This record gives sequence, C-alpha cells and structure tokens, in this order.
Amino acid sequence: MRPALALAFIAFLFLASPKPARAQAGPAPDDSKDLQIWTGGGHGLNGSNANTWVWNVGARYGWILTDPAGPGLLKGRFEYAVDVVPVFLVLQRTGTAYGFGLNPFALKWNFVPRHNVMPYIDIGGGTLFTNEKTPPGTSHVNFTTSGAIGAHFLRSKYNWSVELRFMHISNAGLIEPNPGINTLQVRVGFGRFTQPHQKSTNPDHP
Repeated sequence: MRPALALAFIAFLFLASPKPARAQAGPAPDDSKDLQIWTGGGHGLNGSNANTWVWNVGARYGWILTDPAGPGLLKGRFEYAVDVVPVFLVLQRTGTAYGFGLNPFALKWNFVPRHNVMPYIDIGGGTLFTNEKTPPGTSHVNFTTSGAIGAHFLRSKYNWSVELRFMHISNAGLIEPNPGINTLQVRVGFGRFTQPHQKSTNPDHP
C-alpha cells in the first residue's frame, strides 16, 4: 500500500466517526496501562539498501499519563511506552541478520475514540543489536528512530491496531561508513488498555 493511501485511509476512519465511543476498552481517565504484542515488516527506501527487508516482533508496556486534553479533533491523551523486540530480522544482500531491540521511549498521542476507532500518532527510538553487520560492512550495534500513524480498533476488552511506520536504522557515526537504512513498515498489534479498579464508597468493602 502506498504511504499516501494508507494515511488517507486512517484519516477517513478518524473523520468519519463524529461521536465519541462509550462502551469500548479504550484508555481510562486515570492510571490506565497499554499492553500489547505486535509484529511488523517492510522494506528499505534508500539507495543501495532499497532492497533490504525487515521483520520484527515485540511487546509494549505503556502508561496513559493524562486525561483528555486539546481542542476539537486534536483532543486526546498522552502516553509514554517502552518496547522490547526479541525478534528483529534484517534481510540484506549478504544474508539475514538476526537481532534484538530495546526501545526505551515511545511518545504517543491517543486521539479520543470515535465509534470504537482510536487514531494515534507515535514517535520513538531505541537500540538494535544484530549478529551480522547491518548494513553489511558497518556495525553490529545500531540505533532506531521511528514515527508512526495508526488506529486502535476497540472491542469490549481487547483491541487490534494497524499502523504505517517509518523507521531509520543507523549506527549514528560509531563506524564509517554509515549509510543507514530507511524503512517503511506496516505493523499490526493485539492488546488491551487496563481499566483501574474503582474505589468503593462502602465502608464494609474497602
């Protein structure tokens, strides 16, 4: 799918849903967590690495930090999250590199859900360790920066997500040359937003 078509599709889901959702497993106003497993893949975009393919599998733990804020269609909640990526494959011209990633920060804006669809934008970064030099002739240690636009499809308890993600992989100049790899990936996820327990007002049931 071309990037422009994917962005237009997500924008349509957002704009075509004028009423806030009320009975879905979206983030709660207070102390909600974002738990998710995900997988994604795509290909390189730049120069000699345009034929490079990547595939990864990870898990996310996020904290919803704010109540809904912002004007109109921009209204949403801010989330901070971390990702552990135990499987990160880079299929390059010299063979397949097997890696492990850790993303210590992801900054995410969850727009207010409408008709059980909750769009979001996400930026983040981390470190990638591979058994083969990635790209070939460079380094076993790389850094990743990425940005994504996507949507959660909320159900009564769990949710699915789909997003389009741009990811840059490079060693940040630790070793020369440093051509880097720009990738465009599609990622799907399955998870839930935890709902904090409400405090009882009955003195017999603390």
